[in-house]
Amino acid sequence: MTRTILIALTLLMLLGARTTMAAERAIWVWEQDSYAMVQERAAGGAAIAFLKSKGIRVLYLYADAFQGQGLLEARPELYRTFVRRLHGNGLRAYALLGSAYLHTEEYILPERRAAALAMFRRVLDYNAAAKPEERFDGINLDIEPHVLDQWAQQKMQLLGQFLELGQAFMELKRASGQSLPVGPAIPFWLDGIELDWHGTTKPVSEQVIDIYDYVALMDYRDHADGPDGIVSLGAEEMEYANRRHKKVVIGIDFSPGGIQKTSFDHLAEADLERELALTERAFRESPAFGGFALHHFGAYQRWLERDRHGASAAADVAVP
Repeated sequence: MTRTILIALTLLMLLGARTTMAAERAIWVWEQDSYAMVQERAAGGAAIAFLKSKGIRVLYLYADAFQGQGLLEARPELYRTFVRRLHGNGLRAYALLGSAYLHTEEYILPERRAAALAMFRRVLDYNAAAKPEERFDGINLDIEPHVLDQWAQQKMQLLGQFLELGQAFMELKRASGQSLPVGPAIPFWLDGIELDWHGTTKPVSEQVIDIYDYVALMDYRDHADGPDGIVSLGAEEMEYANRRHKKVVIGIDFSPGGIQKTSFDHLAEADLERELALTERAFRESPAFGGFALHHFGAYQRWLERDRHGASAAADVAVP
């Protein structure tokens, strides 16, 4: 078999895998990548072409301060131009709020509440001032109280504060009159913690789903099936969201390091497509299933590039 035929067959197999996938795909785009796309026309154009080629239609585009700059407020025209380009290419943009750089896990604390609400309000103000084609289509929040130092001793208190902040965000949204969907990234294991909040005791995951329009479930596993797989770990959230007429987006990770089973870093693109197809098959009858979110743009690109080089090296070995 010649190398040309081998490559053609491989492309056909990958194309076939992608065309069977109907679920929408989103991707988290963190500070540095988002700022590059917004500030540099060439970087934005390259990102758009890349995402379209991979069937990704939604960007969780970072929209807060980074390295001393707050572009959304200081240079809103940059976001307007890029969001307009995204829309012109059939893509959507959710404002991504939350950042390790800003230590936004602290935003659940009473003394940081004002900063959290100001962060959220800036996106609402931006949308209110922008033309329809320049507006964010939604908001994705990444505020993770479990990374706080006091988590082990004050878990229940912190989770209550996390819910209170979510309620405050949604009150701001309602007061603005804007209809954009708002939802947080949450770990899959919140369904194993029951919390008495405002007189109702239920899993924290359900309390979160009650508050928001959708959740992006950090369902970080490298396989779909089995008791510790993507489907099993997301089933309770999907079932509850379905009853509440909400959406669950299944998050998957490509970051290196950590526990192997939590990331696709050690696998290939064909493995990813197989496991996502299995996950979609399990959830596609549920109205709550909102597709997939990939974590994150930089890690995903690096992973694909490494996989491509690996496939090329294998072809060189296999074909004399």
